[in-house]
Amino acid sequence: MSGSVTVRVPAKVNVQLAVGAARPDGFHDLANVFLAVSLYDEVTATAAGAGELTVTCAGPDADKVPLDRTNLVARAAEILAERAGLSPDVHLHIEKRIPVAGGMAGGSADGAGALLACDALWGLKTPVEELLALCAELGSDVPFSLVGGAALGTGRGEILTPVEAGTFHWVFAVADGGLSTPAVFREFDRLTAGTEVPVPQASPPLLAALASGDPSELAANLANGLQPAALSLRPSLADTLAAGTAAGALAGLVSGSGPTTAFLVRDAESAAKVAAALDASGTCRSTHLATSPSPGATLL
Repeated sequence: MSGSVTVRVPAKVNVQLAVGAARPDGFHDLANVFLAVSLYDEVTATAAGAGELTVTCAGPDADKVPLDRTNLVARAAEILAERAGLSPDVHLHIEKRIPVAGGMAGGSADGAGALLACDALWGLKTPVEELLALCAELGSDVPFSLVGGAALGTGRGEILTPVEAGTFHWVFAVADGGLSTPAVFREFDRLTAGTEVPVPQASPPLLAALASGDPSELAANLANGLQPAALSLRPSLADTLAAGTAAGALAGLVSGSGPTTAFLVRDAESAAKVAAALDASGTCRSTHLATSPSPGATLL
């Protein structure tokens, strides 16, 4: 086992995120329609000396990424090594482009990337079903980061069913600072306390719009049950959403648990126009253009 392996992993946007009431285990049942988008991190696994497991990171907000064993890339190496009866002797480097704590599953993507990179580095050839089971141990969004494309996630998001999707154009507006996913779910629980929370189900009109590739149809059906909680914790996101739609986006929503906001646009020309207006609005720190769907974790 020598050399190094690099894996590219995509960010995601949730075009539907229906959230059920808290379960006894503290998680929430979800109907989570994921799209992988063309904004990527890269994770490189390099053989290291005996007893060494180290993590480094470069890119925007790299200083906000933990470099200890709490990072999902380290945990991915540990659980894969344990399954294979190996010592997790590896250096993992993250080249970061997905916003940190931004609701786009960057940490989950890195965990999936590390699993695939270590599997290749160590020559394990683990079946994809077993890799997906390990992904689910790491976190609810990690299995989707491995497979990419477009999928409906049920359970806590880890049970995946592929869905059809045409090509869509997006603008992502990155906010200053992050939002903690557990904090957003706690706020969801607070806001829905004492109400009847419906059992989450995928929206047939949304799935039909996704398959059709019609951006206007999809725009009319975008939905995020966590958006009220994210706006409650970060009211300024309402200004970003307003700026993007005023600039011509077909629709805007908070991406996952936020605080990144996602704007669906008609085409690449519209994307450039909306991004320029958002950059000039003073309501976000930066913007990214992307298309969907994109492949999942990919060996480079």
